Amino acid sequence: MERLVLDPTGRDRDAETAELFERGPATPVDLLGVRAWAVADPALLEELLKDPRVSKDGLQHWPDFAEVVPTWPLAIWVAARNMFTAHGAEHRRLRRLVGTAFSVRRITAMTGQVEQLTGALLDDLAATPPGTPVDLREHLAYRLPIQVVARLLGLPDALTDSFRTTVDRVFDTTRTTEEAVANLTAFYGMLDELIATKRREPADDMTSLLIAARDTGDGEDGAEGDGGSEGESGTAVTAGASALTEEELRDTLLLVVSAGYETTVNLIDNAIAALLTHPEQLALVRAGKVGWGDVVEEALRRDAPVAHLPLRFAVEDIELPGGVVLRKGDPILASYAAAGRHPSRYGEDGAVFDVTRPVKEHLAFGHGPHFCLGAPLARLEGATALRMLFERFPDLALAPDADLRPVESLISNGHRELPVLLDGVR
Repeated sequence: MERLVLDPTGRDRDAETAELFERGPATPVDLLGVRAWAVADPALLEELLKDPRVSKDGLQHWPDFAEVVPTWPLAIWVAARNMFTAHGAEHRRLRRLVGTAFSVRRITAMTGQVEQLTGALLDDLAATPPGTPVDLREHLAYRLPIQVVARLLGLPDALTDSFRTTVDRVFDTTRTTEEAVANLTAFYGMLDELIATKRREPADDMTSLLIAARDTGDGEDGAEGDGGSEGESGTAVTAGASALTEEELRDTLLLVVSAGYETTVNLIDNAIAALLTHPEQLALVRAGKVGWGDVVEEALRRDAPVAHLPLRFAVEDIELPGGVVLRKGDPILASYAAAGRHPSRYGEDGAVFDVTRPVKEHLAFGHGPHFCLGAPLARLEGATALRMLFERFPDLALAPDADLRPVESLISNGHRELPVLLDGVR
């Protein structure tokens, strides 16, 4: 079968999704020059995501790793050394270091903080002159998640905007290898500055606790229910965790900064856009027939914040239904945006935004051992932002000339801008 060349700009994702459906559960694709198998069927994807014969460690399990990484624009997605690219026992060790910071209990305890940050952003929006369009992606969808992750990690105000710009470029798949390398160099420079600052002046934040795990070979005792130390930020690291290398420390922070805000930006952006273009769905929420949590789940299903996630690798030959065989070392691409609309699970109306949809399961946060640790936090931020936004601005509407263009990425799935009128179209 001829390889499907994935569009790095993401300009026609609907057509690409339809093509993935037509080609079957798994299809060969070209991912910026790398040959991989894209998996869009949700049932098959679930099986592969939890299969121990599928690894995220390209260094160990991708024969082309050494040849591809120096020249591939997406190298950071497979070359970073953190829990995102680890497998088996190494993955469990690295995940354990940050896992307790994202427990449901601790995220629930952040509700008041998220509401306070959201309220302040809405106060700023309220100062917009009547009839003036405002970009909600920029002024709400971006700013809330980056402020939350800044509090979580203890990012100084002076670095927050720089981190945001750099993360945006990590998700931009139209950049050249040289541009990607330059951006990564700048990213690591900021991480080194953050680490140096927190080594001098440790605080009650995840960065300081990860540094402690690196420098002492142990974490602070704060496991669930053990009576251990847990500050206001709730960023405890499990006691007894193996020491981090300096590379793992930097790359773990890189992961938390990147994954901790970009996907939530797209969740909030897509959910607002869906409600404003489907007023009958918004009416159901306002009538109390469904909750904001239902809106969040349907937005995650219909428009997964990450469209395609690089990469996993077959540890051995894996025979798929229909006779397709993934050969040992073959790269595997999780096509979450297509999986969220697949007719095998959601029927022929999978592209329809329906907050009353009975089948609410989706793979937007992944599945299996690598299920997103930040899912509870993303859900909290999404539901809070939506509830408070539509309560504060009941006449909210898309600007008349709104052009909801996709971000230029085959990974990130959102809009470049989300222009609205806070006081409605007059």
